[in-house]
Amino acid sequence: MFHNYKFKNLDIKLILAVIALTIVGIFVIGSANESNQQKQIIGMILGVIVMSGMTLIDYDFILHFHWVYYGLVIALLLAVLIFGDDAGGATRWIEVGVRFQPSELGKILLILFFAWFLMLHEEDINKPKVLALTMVLSAIPLILIEKEPDLSTTIVTMMIICVMMFVVGLSYKFVGIVLGVTIPSILILLALISREGQTILKEYQGIRILAWLKPDKYPQNSYQQQNSIMAIGSGQLLGKGLGNDAFDSVKNGNYISEPHTDFIFAVAGEELGFVGSALVILLIFFITIEILMIAKKAKDVSGKLICVGMATLIGFQSFVNICVVTGLMPNTGLPLPFVSYGLTSLVTVYFGIGIVLNVGLQSKNNNGRLF
Repeated sequence: MFHNYKFKNLDIKLILAVIALTIVGIFVIGSANESNQQKQIIGMILGVIVMSGMTLIDYDFILHFHWVYYGLVIALLLAVLIFGDDAGGATRWIEVGVRFQPSELGKILLILFFAWFLMLHEEDINKPKVLALTMVLSAIPLILIEKEPDLSTTIVTMMIICVMMFVVGLSYKFVGIVLGVTIPSILILLALISREGQTILKEYQGIRILAWLKPDKYPQNSYQQQNSIMAIGSGQLLGKGLGNDAFDSVKNGNYISEPHTDFIFAVAGEELGFVGSALVILLIFFITIEILMIAKKAKDVSGKLICVGMATLIGFQSFVNICVVTGLMPNTGLPLPFVSYGLTSLVTVYFGIGIVLNVGLQSKNNNGRLF
């Protein structure tokens, strides 16, 4: 199995960056909610073990089970809707001894499935029949995720698939048509949602957008983001220090609910300051670019697509999370990869990184363009 591997190509820089970002997350989680720090450490250890194992398994062999992955995603998402646990008005988790969020694993498995599917249809990706089939295969899991409801994960998953389609050769003309329809539609949607009594989105989704657009009018729904912005600003250059007991701390005053999960970046901003926040962003950026560099040297299209899918997941999801915490987007409820508390999210993203590392072990010399 190892005869195609070039162990000198093992991306140590990527491994160190991933571990460094996770350690930063562990320290910040400990400051935000000490009771969860130990669990996150266990998640990191488990994640490193999973990543190490996946690094040694040939991704060509992994892709042989493409339909199994797709079927498993559908089965898990259906199980969530039927047997899942409700929390905060959403049903996104299953109890299997531990609390497990299938949509997090689903993103990785869909990357694997579409890496195979789009490689198979590289030459005819722009044919109407293939585009229609791709849309149907994408729509089924996306609809199931949205039904939980989890609109933010739906958008991230859709973005991953779209970027993979673009990389494999989707026509610029088709991309232009989609953007030409999507951008005006979003503007019209925002205009309609801003009206009282809208029925386009679920009530809580509409309120989240209205609270973002008009925070003064919806203080009960916008306080999370407003307090988050205040926390980041109060950190100034070097922050107030991890685990501080400052009386003016937004975190210590419990002004941010669940600060160890979706709003972990606000805690990092307050306690580590601009320097610490910049370090988190730079590590995320470095990890994303490093994965794209592996994509550049991948031996085949499927390997390239796996890397592009993972880079999109980490880069786009991080971008959305940080935009939410800083008030640039409506509240969405997405974790910050490697940093937010959550064993499902942490272990599954390590799982994906392991496959990326395997792509790198089988890379070829490529001095040309990225894609």
